[in-house]
Amino acid sequence: MKSEDIDRQVKENPLTKEESKEQFLKLTGDLDIKHSFNFDEAWEIGEEIRKRKKFREKITDLEKQGFDENIWMSEKKLHELNPVKHSFADGCYIREIFNPAQELLVTKIHKKEHAYFLMEGEMSVLTEDGVKHLKAPHHGITKPGTKRIIYTHTDCVFITVHATDKTNVAEIEKDVIADNFNDPLITAEDVKLLTSKI
Repeated sequence: MKSEDIDRQVKENPLTKEESKEQFLKLTGDLDIKHSFNFDEAWEIGEEIRKRKKFREKITDLEKQGFDENIWMSEKKLHELNPVKHSFADGCYIREIFNPAQELLVTKIHKKEHAYFLMEGEMSVLTEDGVKHLKAPHHGITKPGTKRIIYTHTDCVFITVHATDKTNVAEIEKDVIADNFNDPLITAEDVKLLTSKI
């Protein structure tokens, strides 16, 4: 069975977990393959890949439905309502953004790991891991490949910190924001995450 055959099978006639396990065990035995993982670990990795792919397709499609002023703001209005302060420290770019209450927005695709801090307010955040309700003070780490839908329940102040020696914001944004999920830094992070489970 070739890789293309497997891809076609997955798309056209996917196997259940039980059928997949039977196929895995049969081919492993027939081909005398030695694995560094068991079937359940392989299945878990496949589930993670499918979950990420499905979320990324849905959020991209949702965003592409157009920036209807009743749902998504235009870039111009977004920047007017969400002022950003830029600061620099030794090897760090600090980006502080104000988000007004009852705002629905989609973030860019992050391609580098960085710290974030919710300094004021409450928001609900949708990612591939589901909805999380955040209340200030709160901090976390954004992983490469993260894209979020955010709803602000109150006025919020959100800060991100990026490691860089650059001080030109446009150049920094090119380094930390991906155009799409096929960016090499994101696909490398996806592979790293998946191989860490094996």
